[in-house]
Amino acid sequence: MRKRRAFAALLVASGLAIAACGGGDGGGTTGEESGGKSASSDGIVDGGTLHILDVSEGATNLDPQRIYTGADLGFLGSTIQRTLTSYKYAAGVEGSELVADLATDTGTASNDAKTWEFTLRDGVTFEDGSPIECKDIRYGVSRTWASDVTGDEGPLFALSFIDAPEDYPGPFTATEEQQAGFNEAIECSEDGKTITFNLRESVGDFNFTVALLAFGPVPEDQDTGDQYTLKPVSSGPFKIESYEQGKELVMVRNENWNKDSDPIREPHLDKIVWHFGLDETVIDERMIADEGDDQAAIVYGGIQPQNLQTIFGDDKFKDRRTDGFDGFVSYTMVNMKTVNCAEIRRAIWLALDRDALRTAGGGPFTGEYAKGFINPRLGADYEEADLPEGLNEDGTPNVEAAQAEMDKAKANPDCADAYKRATETGLTRDHADSELWQKLIAIWIDSMDKIGIKIIDNPIEPSKYYATINETPGDLMSAGWAADWNNASTVIPPLFIKDGGFAYNYTWEDPEYDAFKALVDEAKVETDREKQGDMWKELNQWLVDRVWNIPGLYTKTQNIVGSRVRNAYQWYQFGWYNVGAIGLTE
Repeated sequence: MRKRRAFAALLVASGLAIAACGGGDGGGTTGEESGGKSASSDGIVDGGTLHILDVSEGATNLDPQRIYTGADLGFLGSTIQRTLTSYKYAAGVEGSELVADLATDTGTASNDAKTWEFTLRDGVTFEDGSPIECKDIRYGVSRTWASDVTGDEGPLFALSFIDAPEDYPGPFTATEEQQAGFNEAIECSEDGKTITFNLRESVGDFNFTVALLAFGPVPEDQDTGDQYTLKPVSSGPFKIESYEQGKELVMVRNENWNKDSDPIREPHLDKIVWHFGLDETVIDERMIADEGDDQAAIVYGGIQPQNLQTIFGDDKFKDRRTDGFDGFVSYTMVNMKTVNCAEIRRAIWLALDRDALRTAGGGPFTGEYAKGFINPRLGADYEEADLPEGLNEDGTPNVEAAQAEMDKAKANPDCADAYKRATETGLTRDHADSELWQKLIAIWIDSMDKIGIKIIDNPIEPSKYYATINETPGDLMSAGWAADWNNASTVIPPLFIKDGGFAYNYTWEDPEYDAFKALVDEAKVETDREKQGDMWKELNQWLVDRVWNIPGLYTKTQNIVGSRVRNAYQWYQFGWYNVGAIGLTE
């Protein structure tokens, strides 16, 4: 899943997600902090209003089939959207445990894991009290095919796995025959309680796939197409009362939510108010001051670099601050259509002053330099890749080695167009707009200028960032990614395969793409988990060698909450707080 928009999408630089806390020169704390009292239930009471402070102009998306940002998946999944399976409400690694949600269990596989069956719980309803049935889940999943409505913004595992007709266009334009064919791929029992997914291939962990909101229920008679994002129908303990882009999103308790039908959610709050369009400097000032409603506030984003030392150097904040690895790898996407020269891509990596970017973002408050695209948390699939010769481990640039790559590119006829674009026209550098990026882009420009590459700055409003690069990708684009579940099948295919869901960089334009895809397809269906892990490691090295993207950091994230906030632990699976579990003290 992609990095959350307001912080990592906003502050990712060269693939460096700025602002994380760790040891190193320049001070700061070491290890990880859970948030002290704020991460506990000490003194928690039911009721009250939680405030979320955000720099962005609005939510990236509220449509379940269009959500693929880590924090948003966790936030909406814990408040208004239920799925067949979910994750345990707990801090640490325990929070990555798969549990039953709308379903009575985590699913039954048969037919060599090509068929998966789930039975719905009794008493599950939408916010209007109408029962959630198999047809609602099937309809929700079918919307994934409607790219004219969803824009392919969400995860596309349904298209990859489900044995639907090749010509199925989604529910909005399907013929009766096409819809009937789709309904055979996802079967509903006569009583509407059992749903059966028929898959194209064996998928031993498909029950993790259905935990994504893209597999959540949508009532067909209340679907408003591309406007559904403004007010989706709730199946969780909260519902949307109002949403005004640029101002606020208000959630209140859903009176038709039934605790007896929901074994994992234990809401405490009466209301959640998400405030948009705030100044990032002012947010930090308010959180540090901790007055009035801000005592019941959390931040969608992170602490500004200039305030990290203040917050992590003073014990008075120890019960309100969190610090830890968030499971993401940040990176720079490289447009393979316009920068179709490995020598130039390698030169960019070698010449980039990653150390300066890291310093600008907070110095020691960072993650660790990534050695590939698979996070160390995916133990079975992780192995440090061999990096390009000459890449300095301390993040400082190697201009000499980078220039040697540029000289090779200049002499290579296949690189002529890319070389001319890089050195004459310039490469567009997409990033979410922020005050910090005004510093970071200067480092990018200076780094590339030393090897003759011109950079064109292209700041994008944070809430529109991913939608923008999905439609009109630049030459270089900031991004970050975490596994959807504990398998690199949710990392390499989404990021580098054409229909994977997040390959905005035209990898299929590369002459080696077909050979790469064949290797990926082979790895996806390998049932020997150890052997599959070795295949992912080899593919990770393949990608590093060809520099289809430029790795940044295994990122860490810091945040701060108001003094009345409790149960504010970082949800392992999503890299942000489990907002639906948060409560307040009096």
